Amino acid sequence: MHMQKWRNEALVDVINLILGAWLFVSPWIFGYAGGIAGTNAWIVGALIALLAIAALLAFTEWEEWANVLLGIWAIVAPWNLGFDGNTAAMINHVVVGIIVAVLAAIELWVTYHKPPQVTA
Repeated sequence: MHMQKWRNEALVDVINLILGAWLFVSPWIFGYAGGIAGTNAWIVGALIALLAIAALLAFTEWEEWANVLLGIWAIVAPWNLGFDGNTAAMINHVVVGIIVAVLAAIELWVTYHKPPQVTA
């Protein structure tokens, strides 16, 4: 059971690592590297990836809370920073943000709602 739990958490962290890396390189792929959208993608993508690496090394709840916040920021950043007119940057930020925030919220929910342990 413990090994399965570690694998599930590690899988989520690997997904977050990939999403962070994707967000980081996406400004060059979609051509929005020159503005605030690119800068935000680099910063948020790097932070998501670094948190995923840290979580792979040692799971702690604060990393999941940080991912919830980073995910929410990625979702609202296009409107807060004014790049909602750049469709590629906006969709990329929103999709990555939703996935990161939802995965982190699920991990937190599972952490706080562990099934009762049966002892003999």
